[in-house]
Amino acid sequence: MTNDPAIPEREPVSRPEASTPNEPGEAGSFASVPAETSATVPAEAAGPVEASATVPAEAAGPVEASATVPAETGDPAEAPAETDESAAATEPSGSAPRSRGRRIAGLITKIISWIVIGAAVLLIVAFVLVPRVTGATPYTVLTGSMRPNMPPGTTVVVRPIDFDAIRVGDVITYQIASGKPEVVTHRVIAVNVTQDGPRLQTKGDANPAPDPNPVRPEQVRGKVWYWAPFVGYLSQGIQSDTRTWVARGIGIALIGYAAVVVVGAVRGRARRRRETPEPPASH
Repeated sequence: MTNDPAIPEREPVSRPEASTPNEPGEAGSFASVPAETSATVPAEAAGPVEASATVPAEAAGPVEASATVPAETGDPAEAPAETDESAAATEPSGSAPRSRGRRIAGLITKIISWIVIGAAVLLIVAFVLVPRVTGATPYTVLTGSMRPNMPPGTTVVVRPIDFDAIRVGDVITYQIASGKPEVVTHRVIAVNVTQDGPRLQTKGDANPAPDPNPVRPEQVRGKVWYWAPFVGYLSQGIQSDTRTWVARGIGIALIGYAAVVVVGAVRGRARRRRETPEPPASH
């Protein structure tokens, strides 16, 4: 056997441990490395992912806080738009009562206009056209002898009638003196037969005594057909021819106004129909 020369024992070589991250809770050589030392590590050695992974929790906190700020406050540029939208959304609710009030006021105005037009047309027809067509004559009561049914200012329309057809209770218009224009409208209270022929006894409804003179056939202008209180005040002081022209002018003006109102109503209805959206078709 040969004896090998004794090989001297070598000192164990101590190698630094790999710079791997320590497990949580374990103390390592890098646990006490200051933040300044890790900050000087080149970017090539650390890499972008590892560098971001070594960001302390304290540094990440403000980032998270700043990340949540835009979510709470929102984009400043979008805030006015949202405000405008909310204002626009609330505007119709405030304007709805106003538009409804305008529609009601317009409807009331139209109703009043039609009432006035209808009344004026009715008066013109009743006291101008009908008397002309039928041969009747309108008169205006000036005194209160026929109160309360025919107060002063009442317009009566008198239609011609045969003397023999007059009965007690009829209201007639007759001349005070035969051939004179002044007339009286009173009620017949008696029909008397005399040697000179029949005579009428008349009396005003508000008068205490009958008229002193009997009425002869040639004095009678006719029997009251119909009347309207206070209409006579509108025509007093206007001559017959002038009254006719005034009535014609008023009639033409009323017809024109009625045409304007009708055309305006039709156009307004058509405009509202165009502005109102059509409902979606159901399938």
